[in-house]
Amino acid sequence: MADNGGVQEIKVGVYNFPPIAGIGADGQATGLLADTLKHLDEANPQVRFKVIHTSPKRRYLDFNAGLYDVIFFESPAWGWDEHEHDASMPILTDEEIYLALRKPGRDPSFFDDLTKRRIVAMSGYHYGFVDFEIDAEKLNKRFNIEFSDSHRRNINLIKADRPSVAEVAIVSRSYLQQHLERNPQDWDTFLIAAEPDQVYRLAIITRTDGPVNASDMIRLFDPLMRSGTYRRLVEKWGLQLPAGFLTGFPYQPEPYQP
Repeated sequence: MADNGGVQEIKVGVYNFPPIAGIGADGQATGLLADTLKHLDEANPQVRFKVIHTSPKRRYLDFNAGLYDVIFFESPAWGWDEHEHDASMPILTDEEIYLALRKPGRDPSFFDDLTKRRIVAMSGYHYGFVDFEIDAEKLNKRFNIEFSDSHRRNINLIKADRPSVAEVAIVSRSYLQQHLERNPQDWDTFLIAAEPDQVYRLAIITRTDGPVNASDMIRLFDPLMRSGTYRRLVEKWGLQLPAGFLTGFPYQPEPYQP
């Protein structure tokens, strides 16, 4: 849908996924997504991105209802195979890690059997150790899990040393890095599992009947790739590009046609 000036509006679904994405008090995007949308707007004056607030659990319903057209930084493995969609090439990578309080006698074997641990995790997120299941009722039959909407709260529960409430938190490596930069006194506080819960390669998901497809979105990225802007943004937020992304960027500079 284009406005009177011929500019096409693209609605972007956003939920709390720090430091990759989030919604600020002003209703606008935060994190890497905010920077990315700003530079995409500047590089592609023929489109305008509009932020639509969703949630980890609600994102599929809102997507199917057409409330937004695209969602950035999603793994197709996170339940999207049950919904009609188009996925771009991976444009970002990160991983989820297990975190516990460092104590005498604890070593990485503490994480070997998570059924013995009280776990805090993010509501609506997909985790490898539960085969990406997000139904809380099903998960609580297999594990002792408490869900929240805040990585900060989960980390603070671990720091508080309350094993009856939380022994293991699952956080993204990029979020933990940011936490440690802000709180350097915590460098020796945590025990981290030797193996991550999952390594994810994140793409752009679009609706098959939407105004843009995944290839269109990658073409819109082309100016940011060629200038090095996107790489700098990813590094700014302590994140990484997928292996081979810079050398394998597949699209020629064909302009996107609204």
